[in-house]
Amino acid sequence: MANSSATEARSVLPGDPHCPICHGIGFVRRDLPIEHPDFGKMEVCECRRAQVEKAQKEHLYDFSNIESFRAMTFDSFNVQGRGSAKDSNKSMEVAFQSAKNYASNPAGWLFLTGKFGCGKTHLAAAIANEVIQNGIRTLFLTVPDLLDWLRYAFGGQDTTFEERFSEIRDVPFLVLDDLGTQNSTPWAQEKLFQIINHRYVNKLPTVITSNLEVAEIDDRVSSRLNDRDLVVNITIIAPDYRDPFIEHKDSPISTLAYLSDHRTFRNFSARKKENLPASEQKSLDQAFHAAQQFAENPEGWLVFLGTYGTGKTHLAAAIAKFRQAAGDDPIFTVVPDLLDHLRATFNPSSPISYDHIFNQVRNARLLILDDLGTQNTTPWAKEKLFQILNFRYETRTPTVITSSLKLEDMDPRIRTRMLDTRVCAIYSIAVRPYEALP
Repeated sequence: MANSSATEARSVLPGDPHCPICHGIGFVRRDLPIEHPDFGKMEVCECRRAQVEKAQKEHLYDFSNIESFRAMTFDSFNVQGRGSAKDSNKSMEVAFQSAKNYASNPAGWLFLTGKFGCGKTHLAAAIANEVIQNGIRTLFLTVPDLLDWLRYAFGGQDTTFEERFSEIRDVPFLVLDDLGTQNSTPWAQEKLFQIINHRYVNKLPTVITSNLEVAEIDDRVSSRLNDRDLVVNITIIAPDYRDPFIEHKDSPISTLAYLSDHRTFRNFSARKKENLPASEQKSLDQAFHAAQQFAENPEGWLVFLGTYGTGKTHLAAAIAKFRQAAGDDPIFTVVPDLLDHLRATFNPSSPISYDHIFNQVRNARLLILDDLGTQNTTPWAKEKLFQILNFRYETRTPTVITSSLKLEDMDPRIRTRMLDTRVCAIYSIAVRPYEALP
């Protein structure tokens, strides 16, 4: 029987106005005897159950801090494409299957180790994405970001330090990515141990990834990771799939060397055959011609905005390849990967210093930053990106940026630089993604 007193909920998540059960209210109250424990309780009507479940999952995603990694699923993980050696492929298959099994029944701990770029983060994110789909409250944090969250909480603007610390420590499912890349100050070591030890004592489901072997990790933490009754330890033997030219030392963060050869200006023009509406075709043509002009004479900034699959990365890569053919040495990097490289230098065994990578990016003759906005927006990440971009803004150094964010959703400090028409030209590619085309 429909309950007319639920009209207040109509403005939040209304039901189907044609629903014969609730007549658009969205809630129902069953006819039950007064002694029944559910007597008088409101229930979601079938007409809006899917909507409520979707909203609940989105709320879990908002809390989880995994927005930047939502595309990292088991379906998008290429086991065979990450190494040619037999041992490498076998290692990846074992890690992949172990991660899938864990995601279906997240109990105990899973510890994934391996060299930088071997796929640990992708597997950890795939687990987190599946766990969230199953309705479990989840947090996904790189260890440096975790410590940034705690430090930022001392300001007390959004939450207290105690609330933030308890939130991380007690969350039903936690992923700690890149253990070992944090600054090893006594305070950081102590806070991290307190979180890990609490979850160990209470056997709370946890996934940890690290470039380090267990023996290289702090003794107090490694002793927990060596507990075979709680922890499944998987070592991935595979090269960095993001940098197949490992011997190249000049620009270790640039991924231009393995970008598809099809991402050129000549191949981009083929999209005109897709019979786009005139307004969409005009948007695409303007971006295409702007990219060509910039490639021929790179000055200032060029920004491409648009949703996924609209060709932003293709145009940015075409510019980079054009300039490379002209004798330049551009740096092309995806923003989350750039931040991963910077974090990795905090590892004491890193062969490259933080200053070396930071200065190389900041001072690049031509810098292409792909997917700005897909990184974890921690205070540390925001500050590093702003320092790089502000320097390039002040020096008017040629820079290409792509982003799926709307301009108003960007860091205000970066947005003000982009809005300076003396330096920056912005092109919004207002077309449907490739996969959405008929």
